[in-house]
Amino acid sequence: MSLSAAQSHEVEDLVGAYQADLAAAGMFAGHPTTSYARSFLSRIGRDGWAALPLDAQCATPLKDRRVLGWLMVTGRLRPSPDYLVACRPYVGEIAARHHRSFHQRFAATSAELGFGPTVTRLQWSALTKVVVLAGLAPERVTQAVIDEGRAALVAAIGRHRPHSHGVKALSAALFGAQTTLFHLGVLDAPPRKTNRDRSAERADQWASIPSRLASTLTGYIAQVRLSLRPSTMVRVEGVLREFACWLADNAPEVACVADLRRRHIEAYKLHLAARPSARGGTLTKTSLAEHLGGLRTCFERLAEWDGDDVPAAVLVFDGDLPLRDAPLPRFLDDGAFTKLLQATRADPDPFVRLAVEFLARTGLRKGEFLDLTVDSVVQIGAAYWLHVPVGKLRSDRYIPLHPQLKDLLDAWLAERPASLRSPYLFVEHGQRIGQGRVDRAVAKAARAAGIGHVSPHRLRHTLATQAINRGMSLEAIAALLGHRSMRMTMVYARIANRTVANEYFSVSEKVEALYDAPPELPADAEGTEMRKLRAEMQRRMLGNGYCARPVGLDCHFESICESCTFFQTTIEFRPTLQRQRDDAATKGQVGRQKIFDGLLTRLDEEAS
Repeated sequence: MSLSAAQSHEVEDLVGAYQADLAAAGMFAGHPTTSYARSFLSRIGRDGWAALPLDAQCATPLKDRRVLGWLMVTGRLRPSPDYLVACRPYVGEIAARHHRSFHQRFAATSAELGFGPTVTRLQWSALTKVVVLAGLAPERVTQAVIDEGRAALVAAIGRHRPHSHGVKALSAALFGAQTTLFHLGVLDAPPRKTNRDRSAERADQWASIPSRLASTLTGYIAQVRLSLRPSTMVRVEGVLREFACWLADNAPEVACVADLRRRHIEAYKLHLAARPSARGGTLTKTSLAEHLGGLRTCFERLAEWDGDDVPAAVLVFDGDLPLRDAPLPRFLDDGAFTKLLQATRADPDPFVRLAVEFLARTGLRKGEFLDLTVDSVVQIGAAYWLHVPVGKLRSDRYIPLHPQLKDLLDAWLAERPASLRSPYLFVEHGQRIGQGRVDRAVAKAARAAGIGHVSPHRLRHTLATQAINRGMSLEAIAALLGHRSMRMTMVYARIANRTVANEYFSVSEKVEALYDAPPELPADAEGTEMRKLRAEMQRRMLGNGYCARPVGLDCHFESICESCTFFQTTIEFRPTLQRQRDDAATKGQVGRQKIFDGLLTRLDEEAS
């Protein structure tokens, strides 16, 4: 086929550019490769090849594929995603030669982030497929281009290799490539792992619910979304949507919240009790309480807001919520804790050593630990402190940093890649370390120590127990652990109270002595300590209970009844009143003394 002058000129221009790129890449020096390019471009050409069916494109000879690859990686020919998936051309290798400088930077950054050579090659290959679809150079890629290219390639994999692991492999490779590109400065933000988008599925479910009922519940969701955390809102929305869908299927007479009656709640409780959970079995008490508590809060808020659609009566009561167990926090005793630290310090993985020591010595929650940033360590005077960012309870705090932990952190930061753009302190492969990595690190150290399974949160409980048994105040423990209220801290006082233990063993020794040499006592004899206790108990008796005030502690309300205008006394109580008056005088309680002086004077006057 003869070419026109314009076509011949275009062919020669392409051949010249091809030859120049080969020379720049150091390939085929002095080899007549241009003849293959001239032959292919003259016989078929770019447009002719693009018009071929997919089978014919895949059957292109190897000598022509080199030219095709060059056309693709230089943006002169944009292949279809079907060709890239079905034929698997080696565009990554060709792009590595023709974009040598950027490929070298890409590979160096990937290796610095901890990726191996094979993983780096897969990342580059996936990136190359995306950029040739867009007709761009790799260094010009954007997040939008990656997202569009990934979607096109995923669709092609579904058409040509539906039962393969191609989608998973492509997604993993592109995720790593995006991480590398971010730290190279090509992308502005690191990639984020996302769950499957279920928004359309949720919208369909809400559409199947009576309109007024859906409007009331979605309006409530929109209001509470302004004050609750996104993670909390996921549960709130799920609870209300599940309840509304159940009503649509099982109670079609309910068109709005005002139509709800107690029988609907009772039927729904039975449904929840029999409903299987996602992990198998039935719902736990915690899940049941979450569902019913979410409904109760919603109905109470709607009633308080006084809207157009409110419950006709109270629907969910306290008794509907299952009583949940309140087990004590599990902790490691001193022996097990010592074994754990010994195994940790012998582990070759620096993250295992750092994570276990850090969690055990600071009591941080797992999320707080992973959210630490490179500027979290601050120096105040001669000491170092750790700034714990806003976390679970929406508050931050400073806690003292042990010098040994400071050394571990310094060693960790010394190995931090210079190109790393992440603000987080604990990063691997360019990404913030995930919670599963922490779980595995603690579990690995526990297995090596031979103490069974240990969770990261158990180390938090261990620190709190160690602190309270060694004399740290509950207020200090609350500040250390970041508790919002003392009630959260008081649970640790139940674990292993050293005072209780000491007094118990002291009494036990005396009791055991009775069995060794039991004294002979009359049956009606009462020991000295028992008499003191009985007298103290009588003194502390009140009308409907007793006073637990320590003996040495004054009470501002001790004589409150005696100062009341309705208080009446008689002469038989004069000795008691006299003792109370003398006690007040001894303690210098002038006001209290005057009260009893007045009562005694009144009794004496009445007696005379």
